[in-house]
Amino acid sequence: MLLHIITHQPEMLATIVQRTPLWVWGLLAALLVLGANQMRQRTVGLRRLFTLPLGMAAFSIVSLAAAFGSPSAPGLAAAWVLACASLVGLGLWLRPRPPAATRYHAATRHFDLPGSAVPLLLIVALFFTRYAVNVELALQPALAREAGFALQVSALYGAFSGLFALRAARLWRLARSTHPVPAPTH
Repeated sequence: MLLHIITHQPEMLATIVQRTPLWVWGLLAALLVLGANQMRQRTVGLRRLFTLPLGMAAFSIVSLAAAFGSPSAPGLAAAWVLACASLVGLGLWLRPRPPAATRYHAATRHFDLPGSAVPLLLIVALFFTRYAVNVELALQPALAREAGFALQVSALYGAFSGLFALRAARLWRLARSTHPVPAPTH
């Protein structure tokens, strides 16, 4: 129905946006800041490496639960996990290494990461996917009970989580393959 509105009644989009709760736009602003920080070169610790993928996975799981109830509902969790794991596996197979400018310092357990717009684009895409799903469910509440729609959304959220996890998996591989350099003796 949302696609129909966009193509045939675009004036309704203004009403949809106006009726969106303010906290949603605050969340978008916070996510934009998070994504913009990924665009600059920076140094991150091994633990912090997993913050973004875990946070975005939690966001997608909460989104799934909010839209369709428990993510353990038959098939939903399986679709999410399958999409996530498939993208990580395929991505590691196609491109097993992080960007060439990435460096891991084993002694300090820190990464030097080049800036990238990809995390920002993924964050925005995930946000607007959730927004579109919620609008669609508000316009057609019966969709929440349609297994096919729920499975598609679950797989899509899992795919987003897989893309975030893929970056962390590449960096984890780099860390595991790098041996600490012994400190010089005087």
